[in-house]
Parts: sequence; C-alpha cells; structure tokens
Amino acid sequence: MTPARERTLLQAAVALVCIVPFGASLTGILLGAAWLQPAPATDLDSHFRYLSGLFLGMGIAFASCVPGIERKTARFRLLGMMVVLGGLARLWSLVILGPPSTGHAVGLCIELIVVPLLLAWQARVARRLRLPG
Repeated sequence: MTPARERTLLQAAVALVCIVPFGASLTGILLGAAWLQPAPATDLDSHFRYLSGLFLGMGIAFASCVPGIERKTARFRLLGMMVVLGGLARLWSLVILGPPSTGHAVGLCIELIVVPLLLAWQARVARRLRLPG
C-alpha cells in the first residue's frame, strides 16, 4: 500500500471514530447525567455536563487532526494520551466497583485499545510520509 493511500485510510478511521465523542458529548450536554441515571444530584449533573463539554472539545481537536494528519503528531499524541488516561481512570472504576454498562465498556475498549492503535498507526504514516531532508 502506498503511503498516501495509508494516510487516507487513517484519516477515514479517525473521522469515523470521532463520531463517538461527538454523539456522546452532545447527548451529555443536552440531557445531562439523567441520560444515564434518573434524577441525578445537581452537582453530579453539573459535573457531567462540564465533562461532556470537555469531551466535545477533544472530539473537535481530534477532527482537526484529520487534514494533514501526518503533520499533526504532537497534537494527536497529546489528545491520545488524554483519552488513554481517561480510560485508565475508567478501568480503575471497573476494578473497584465492577463492570460498567455496555456503552461504557465499549468506551473503555476505544480508550485503551482503539486509540493506542490509532496512535501507532499515525506514527507509522508520519514516518512513511516524512520528506527527505
């Protein structure tokens, strides 16, 4: 596969994965914690909507990496690290409280499997498309 074709496939994969934070964050902003728990406490709902706003910002930042993805390694790695750290926090919750619902388990897989694979793929594409000096 040519480097340009691989870059296009990576761009498509990242764009596709961005659907998750866009959908989940917008739902969290609009519906608050009631989306997951009937009659949540006010502070929980406030915090949930705040985190949903951060999640939306991360989704937009990831989407901004799609054009010229081979040149956006630092941004892509920073965002990826943020997602993996969130996944590790979610994993800690699984350890101390037990398995989450299916949607959150899917999120955990994206955070600790899909995103690290995308980070490795982006590094490969950036390396393959590096122009000689």
